[in-house]
Amino acid sequence: MKKSIVALLLAGTMLLSGCAGLLDREFSSVTPHNSAPVTEGDPSILRADNYQELVNALVYFITLGMEQGTVRLYTDWDNVEQQLEKACLEVVKEDPLGAYSVEFIKYAVSPLVPYTEARVNINYRRTREQVASIASVTGTTAIRSELKEALAAFAPECVLRISSFDQDETFIRSLARQAFYDSPISALDVPDLEVNIYPATGRQRIVELSMTYHLDVNTLRERRERLAHAISAMGRTIPLAKMDAYLRSAAQTLLGSVHYSSDGGTTAWDAITTKKANSEGMALVFSALCQQLQLPCQVVQGTRNDAPHFWNVVSTSHGWRHLDLTQTDYTLMLDTQAADSGYDWNRYSTPKCVPPAAAP
Repeated sequence: MKKSIVALLLAGTMLLSGCAGLLDREFSSVTPHNSAPVTEGDPSILRADNYQELVNALVYFITLGMEQGTVRLYTDWDNVEQQLEKACLEVVKEDPLGAYSVEFIKYAVSPLVPYTEARVNINYRRTREQVASIASVTGTTAIRSELKEALAAFAPECVLRISSFDQDETFIRSLARQAFYDSPISALDVPDLEVNIYPATGRQRIVELSMTYHLDVNTLRERRERLAHAISAMGRTIPLAKMDAYLRSAAQTLLGSVHYSSDGGTTAWDAITTKKANSEGMALVFSALCQQLQLPCQVVQGTRNDAPHFWNVVSTSHGWRHLDLTQTDYTLMLDTQAADSGYDWNRYSTPKCVPPAAAP
C-alpha cells in the first residue's frame, strides 16, 4: 500500500511540469519533502506519526488539489491543535505550492483510539489548471527559455517553480526583458509585468509573472504573421554564402530597405512597415532576419556614450562580435573595441566578443 501512495505522489508531482511539455531543458521535478505520507487504505486518509509526516500529508493533499482530507495522528501530543495550527501555517507560508495556491486551511479534531483524527478542509485561490501549468525549472537558462516561450505566445501569465533560487524580483524582470528580445518576430509590444514570488524566502520558490499587453492579442498575432512573411521574403533575396559574407549581405540588404532614425519605431514591425527604426527597432529587425537565415545573433540592450542604445552581437568565423547597424559603416567589434567606442552593456548575459586565442 505504501508503494501505491508513492506512485500517486510522483504522479501529482509530474503535474507541476505540465506547461513546459517534454522539452530538452534544465528541468527538475521538485517536491518540498522527501518522505511520502502513508495511506490508511484510502488516498484521502493519511497516517502521521510525527510533525514532519503531518506536514508531508498536508503538502500531499495540496499537490493533488484535494479540498478535503483526513490525517490520523498516531502521536502522544497533548497539544494536538497547536501542532496542527503550526503545520497548517508552515505549509501555507513556507511551502512554495502552498504559499502560491492556498488561501487557508481549516481543520476539526476528533480524539479516537488509538489515534486522533484531523479532518482538513483546504481553500484554494488558484485553479487546478493554474497549478497544473506550473513549469519546474532549474537554472537561468531554463528560466529564460520558459519566459521566452510565454512572451512569444503573448501569454497572460507564466508560473515557474524554481529550485535553488536565491534571486529577487529585479533579477526576474531582467531575465524577462532578455527573453522578450530573444524572439524578435514576437517582440511587438513590451507588456507591463507584475512579479510575485512565493514564499518570501527559501531555496525553492514559485515565481508568478502576469503580463498585460497594450495591444489586442489578435492584433499582435496578425502582425507577427505578416512580419514573419516579410522577413522570409527579404531572406530569400540574399544569396547563400559562407558565414561572414552571408552576414554582411544580410546587413547590406536590410540597410537598403530600412534606415536608422532616432525617432523611428521600436520594433521589427515598425522597421518593415515604416522603413525606419530607432536603435531598438534596427537591432530587432536584424535579429529577426538573422534568425530567418539561421545566423546566430542577439539583441544587446545597453548604452552608448551614456545614452540608452541597442545593437547586436553576431557569430562570425572568428567568434562573437558587436555590430551596430545605426552606424554608417559595417564594423565588427571586440568587447574592448566596443567599450572604447562608448558602448556599455550587461556582460553577464551577452556572449563574449574576444580574439579567438582568448575565447574560453
